[in-house]
Amino acid sequence: MRPMRTRSPAHAAFGNAIREIRKRHGISQAALAEECSLDRTYISGIERGQRNPSLTNILKIAAALSTRLSDLFARAEGLQDAERQPQ
Repeated sequence: MRPMRTRSPAHAAFGNAIREIRKRHGISQAALAEECSLDRTYISGIERGQRNPSLTNILKIAAALSTRLSDLFARAEGLQDAERQPQ
Protein backbone atom coordinates (compact mmCIF):
# COMPACT_ATOMS: atom_id res chain seq x y z
CA MET A 1 0.00 0.00 0.00
CA ARG A 2 1.33 3.41 -0.99
CA PRO A 3 1.60 6.03 1.80
CA MET A 4 -0.75 9.00 1.55
CA ARG A 5 0.84 12.21 0.36
CA THR A 6 0.31 15.66 1.76
CA ARG A 7 -2.62 17.32 0.01
CA SER A 8 -0.93 20.71 -0.39
CA PRO A 9 1.51 23.04 1.35
CA ALA A 10 -1.49 24.77 2.94
CA HIS A 11 -2.77 21.48 4.37
CA ALA A 12 0.71 20.70 5.72
CA ALA A 13 1.05 24.14 7.31
CA PHE A 14 -2.42 23.89 8.87
CA GLY A 15 -1.59 20.46 10.30
CA ASN A 16 1.73 21.70 11.64
CA ALA A 17 -0.02 24.62 13.31
CA ILE A 18 -2.39 22.25 15.08
CA ARG A 19 0.51 20.02 16.12
CA GLU A 20 2.50 22.97 17.52
CA ILE A 21 -0.45 24.30 19.51
CA ARG A 22 -1.36 20.81 20.75
CA LYS A 23 2.21 20.18 21.92
CA ARG A 24 2.39 23.61 23.54
CA HIS A 25 -0.69 22.59 25.56
CA GLY A 26 1.06 19.33 26.45
CA ILE A 27 -1.68 17.02 25.21
CA SER A 28 -1.46 13.90 23.07
CA GLN A 29 -3.23 13.28 19.80
CA ALA A 30 -5.40 10.76 21.62
CA ALA A 31 -6.42 13.29 24.26
CA LEU A 32 -7.18 15.92 21.61
CA ALA A 33 -9.19 13.42 19.59
CA GLU A 34 -11.19 12.41 22.65
CA GLU A 35 -11.91 16.03 23.55
CA CYS A 36 -13.15 16.62 19.98
CA SER A 37 -15.04 13.31 19.69
CA LEU A 38 -12.86 12.46 16.68
CA ASP A 39 -10.65 9.48 15.94
CA ARG A 40 -6.95 9.76 16.81
CA THR A 41 -5.97 8.63 13.31
CA TYR A 42 -8.07 11.47 11.88
CA ILE A 43 -6.18 14.00 14.04
CA SER A 44 -2.92 12.39 12.93
CA GLY A 45 -3.94 12.68 9.28
CA ILE A 46 -4.78 16.37 9.73
CA GLU A 47 -1.44 17.03 11.42
CA ARG A 48 0.40 15.31 8.55
CA GLY A 49 -1.53 17.36 5.97
CA GLN A 50 -3.23 14.29 4.55
CA ARG A 51 -6.79 15.04 5.67
CA ASN A 52 -9.01 17.95 4.68
CA PRO A 53 -10.97 18.75 7.84
CA SER A 54 -14.43 20.28 7.65
CA LEU A 55 -15.20 23.59 9.29
CA THR A 56 -17.15 21.69 11.95
CA ASN A 57 -14.07 19.68 12.87
CA ILE A 58 -11.79 22.72 12.74
CA LEU A 59 -14.13 24.43 15.21
CA LYS A 60 -14.01 21.39 17.50
CA ILE A 61 -10.21 21.27 17.37
CA ALA A 62 -9.81 25.00 18.02
CA ALA A 63 -12.20 24.80 20.99
CA ALA A 64 -10.39 21.78 22.42
CA LEU A 65 -7.10 23.67 22.12
CA SER A 66 -8.64 26.85 23.61
CA THR A 67 -7.46 28.66 20.50
CA ARG A 68 -9.22 31.27 18.42
CA LEU A 69 -9.75 30.34 14.78
CA SER A 70 -7.96 33.50 13.70
CA ASP A 71 -4.90 32.50 15.77
CA LEU A 72 -4.93 28.97 14.36
CA PHE A 73 -5.11 30.20 10.77
CA ALA A 74 -2.54 32.94 11.38
CA ARG A 75 -0.11 30.33 12.72
CA ALA A 76 -0.74 28.14 9.67
CA GLU A 77 -0.15 31.11 7.35
CA GLY A 78 3.08 31.95 9.16
CA LEU A 79 4.32 28.39 8.76
CA GLN A 80 3.38 28.36 5.09
CA ASP A 81 5.14 31.70 4.52
CA ALA A 82 8.25 30.41 6.31
CA GLU A 83 8.26 27.35 4.07
CA ARG A 84 8.25 29.57 0.98
CA GLN A 85 11.26 31.59 2.19
CA PRO A 86 14.57 30.56 0.67
CA GLN A 87 16.98 29.22 3.28
